[in-house]
Amino acid sequence: MITQPAARRVDERAATQAVEVLTLLFGPPRDYAIRLWNGAVVGTAGSRFVLALNHPGALRRMLIPPTDLNLGEAYVRNDFDVEGDLEAAIAAMVRAATTRRPAREWARLTVQALLLPRASRSGSAPARARLSGPVHSLDRDRAAVRHHYDVGNDFYALWLDRRMVYSCAYFPAGTEELDAAQEAKLEHLCRKMRLQPGERLLDIGCGWGSLVLYAAQRYGVQALGVTLSEPQARWAQQRIAEAGLQDRCRVEVRDYREVAEGAFDKVVSVGMFEHVGRSRLPEYFGHAWALLRPGGLFLNHGISGRRVPPIWLRLGRRASFINAHVFPDGDLVSVSDALVVAESAGFEVRDVEGLREHYARTLHLWVQRIEARRDEAVALVGEGKYRTWRIFMAGCAYAFADGRISVFQALLAKPDAAGAVALPWSRADIYESP
Repeated sequence: MITQPAARRVDERAATQAVEVLTLLFGPPRDYAIRLWNGAVVGTAGSRFVLALNHPGALRRMLIPPTDLNLGEAYVRNDFDVEGDLEAAIAAMVRAATTRRPAREWARLTVQALLLPRASRSGSAPARARLSGPVHSLDRDRAAVRHHYDVGNDFYALWLDRRMVYSCAYFPAGTEELDAAQEAKLEHLCRKMRLQPGERLLDIGCGWGSLVLYAAQRYGVQALGVTLSEPQARWAQQRIAEAGLQDRCRVEVRDYREVAEGAFDKVVSVGMFEHVGRSRLPEYFGHAWALLRPGGLFLNHGISGRRVPPIWLRLGRRASFINAHVFPDGDLVSVSDALVVAESAGFEVRDVEGLREHYARTLHLWVQRIEARRDEAVALVGEGKYRTWRIFMAGCAYAFADGRISVFQALLAKPDAAGAVALPWSRADIYESP
């Protein structure tokens, strides 16, 4: 039996060890504070964030490879917490993990980390997504999308804008509030496609129907949106009915590969591209080509990753917290790779715009909004889901701000037999005042 004084000495050694490992990892100057499980605080007031270790084994759990996956799961499990600026905390962690160090320093850090106590408490680990069947088959894609989007309309409504747009907003001045920036994004998309009254528009992965509703109201198009999420479709159909626009737009639960009717004058996909999968890109662009009338336009808006060797793609997916808990089977393709496949399908690339900073700001605002309504979020989906979305969005905000990932809009054309495309000679009309 361990006596109380002996237990106290063990606890003190664990606390000293944890602070030493964190000091080795982050180094001076330290702009954060550490609060240990015994109430001790290391650091000063005014720090950007407080890293709270909630039990002696927390830090070891956080550092076990694959670090991205185990760090995220340790946060969701509440082995540790971050009070204050979570994006700053993630930036500090990434810098610590990627800093080039002499071999001797890495060896010392490894030894010190191995001396950390093992977790003595068995907090329940968050459940990872469990999918079956061939990757990016119809059934598996349905399960993957529903894992993410069927968390609940009420949950998303807590922190999205009033239109429920779950993709990168557009900030012409860089200072707009979220509602204004999302409306500006919808307008930017419609202008890029040069929508005209009576045209047929297909929205692939339409979410809660914001774009089809906006395009029907403001531009008089006949719009069809497809989503794999039944709660999203019900929400969208209700909004369409409330607007009295059932004769001009509709939203259906369908995979884009199941849309057979053509020909659409314009096709758009916003925030769905990252679900397609690298191996399915020829099918994706080929199907969009087949659905589009000659002379029509396809606007593809999606998150992109850096170009990396195939082996790192496979290893990265297995070790990813986002893939295990947020976007199962998600796949980020570089802009250059995506455009090569689009051109191979027959498309002509007419315009490419990067919106990386816009997505960093969008995510920053989402994090602020979900943090402000934490208690409501926890009541709806539980502490684990709230923490999953908080760290996921804060991590993405950092990744976009740092340039690790990006988002692009590619305007693709399907020339008619004479080579004509429904575009003006100048793009100035996109930016004209209404």
